[in-house]
Amino acid sequence: MSSLILASASPRRRGLLQAEGWSVLSRPPVIDDGLLDVEIDSPWNLVMALAWFKAAQVGPPGASELVTIAADTVCVVDGGVLGKPHSRREAATMLKSMLGRSHHTYSGVCVLDRKGSRWLFGDRARVTMSEIPSTELDAYLDSEEWKGKAGGYNLVDRQEAGWPVACEGDPSTVMGLPLRTLVPFLRRLEERARHD
Repeated sequence: MSSLILASASPRRRGLLQAEGWSVLSRPPVIDDGLLDVEIDSPWNLVMALAWFKAAQVGPPGASELVTIAADTVCVVDGGVLGKPHSRREAATMLKSMLGRSHHTYSGVCVLDRKGSRWLFGDRARVTMSEIPSTELDAYLDSEEWKGKAGGYNLVDRQEAGWPVACEGDPSTVMGLPLRTLVPFLRRLEERARHD
C-alpha cells in the first residue's frame, strides 16, 4: 500500500488509516483550527472549509506519498455547531446537551495529490447518547480525555468505557475520518497511480 500524508496530529485519524494498511506520515498544520473563530452557518460548509484550510497549510504530497489528507469534524445539537471544547466547563456543557437524545456528527475531508488535484467530500452520522450518572460524567471531565475531540468525546472510547452511546451511520465519521467513503476513493487513486 501507498504512503499517505495526514494533515493532523490526531492519533485516532492516523490509527484509522494505519488499520486499513497505509503507512501514514503525520504533518499537522501550523495553525490549530480549534483556535479559529469561524462564522459559517452550515456544518457541511464548515467542515469542508476547515479540511481544505488544513490541507492547504500542509500542501500536496511529495514524490513518495500518494496524497495529503485533511479532515475536520463537528457535532450539531439543536442547530448549534459544537467543535472542540476549550475548557472543562465547555466540555461539560457540550456533553450535557447531548445526553438523553440524538445529535449529528459531520466530518469533511480534503484530499490533495501531487498533480494539484483537490477533492472535497464528507459524511454525517447520527449519535444517540443516553443519560449517564453525574459522577461518571464528572470523572470523565476530570480525566481531560475530552481535549481535542469534537463535542468532547470519542465514540469508540466512550463505548468501550460502557457509556450508552449508539451510532447510525459510519462510526469512523464520528471518529473524524469517514472511512466508508474515503477508503474506496484512495484505493481508486492507488490503482490509477499504478498505471500513470
